[in-house]
Amino acid sequence: MARKPSTAKKTTKTMAAHSKATPATSRTTTRAATKTPNNTKRKLAGLREPMTKTQLYATIAENTNLSKKDVVAVFDELNTLINRHIKKRSAGVFTLPGLLKITTVKKPARKAQKNVPNPFKPGETMDVAAKPARTVVKVRPLKKLKDMVA
Repeated sequence: MARKPSTAKKTTKTMAAHSKATPATSRTTTRAATKTPNNTKRKLAGLREPMTKTQLYATIAENTNLSKKDVVAVFDELNTLINRHIKKRSAGVFTLPGLLKITTVKKPARKAQKNVPNPFKPGETMDVAAKPARTVVKVRPLKKLKDMVA
């Protein structure tokens, strides 16, 4: 994957870091200072309509200089990884760094209940059916995703 050369200007802070740093630390600051266009913050306009899968693949391919086949392959591999993490007898947790955390939670079986007060019609009672034990999927947003909305 080829990367475009950096066009970001060095600030006085990074220039000062380069002049004072030792050769071992200047190597790490050089990498941090040379940002690729993908890492720079850019002003993003909101979308009025949600993208279709094809539009999503095309947009990602265009912005990352990858082919659509490569983007589809990345999404397929992500799908496989999530499946391997959350299926039965596996870790039960998958984290997409900075965006979301997918967990599986085992819910115990519930017995049937009779003559339970109806919360929607006070004074009436109802019967609640039994529920078998099951595994549910929970998706938690992480900080970056929460900040995108704010």
